Amino acid sequence: MRSDARFNRLRILEAAAEVLATPGDTSLKSIARRAGVGQGTLYRHFPSRESLVLQVYGHEVEGLVSAVPTLLDALPPQVALRAWLKRLLSLGRGAPEFAEAMSTAVRTPSEDRGEVTGPGVAAERCGQAYRPLSEALSVLVGANETAGTIVPGTTADDVFLLLRPLWHIGAGDGDPDRADRLFGVLLRGLCPSGAAQDGSGRGQ
Repeated sequence: MRSDARFNRLRILEAAAEVLATPGDTSLKSIARRAGVGQGTLYRHFPSRESLVLQVYGHEVEGLVSAVPTLLDALPPQVALRAWLKRLLSLGRGAPEFAEAMSTAVRTPSEDRGEVTGPGVAAERCGQAYRPLSEALSVLVGANETAGTIVPGTTADDVFLLLRPLWHIGAGDGDPDRADRLFGVLLRGLCPSGAAQDGSGRGQ
């Protein structure tokens, strides 16, 4: 990437972080205007809103990805899965734009996420940003499959789809504990042999 292209990419990411943190217009047009670039330049770097938003939260994504080996070394697979998903849930509930981008990425057909080779920019819409999280969760799911502690045939996309509604349950709905309670229900469904435990033997 040329130096001017790197500079434009950095400006776009900085502008996106500022716009997303401010109530009001968070459209890509607004982000491009804040960055001082044309929309064409923005789309060359980030072909979709989801890819841009997930890159804005790149540090958090890297933290989640790098946590997987540490969790699996320290905890039983089902407890590691619980801890990782709890962290992801907390991130999504605290950052609605991230949760929405993840929700859209999960709903997007695999060929549009760059998981199937195809021509044009559309094939890279969400792939670069979404794939690291998908692969990280796949490692956790695979470890639980090997241990026999998750429903056979479960995929990372399955888990993301189940988690997606919980991101949108707010504390202002009169039941602030609902998201945590439903998170426990989700885990007991995924891992009926004990993934809903917190590591101390107590079901969550």
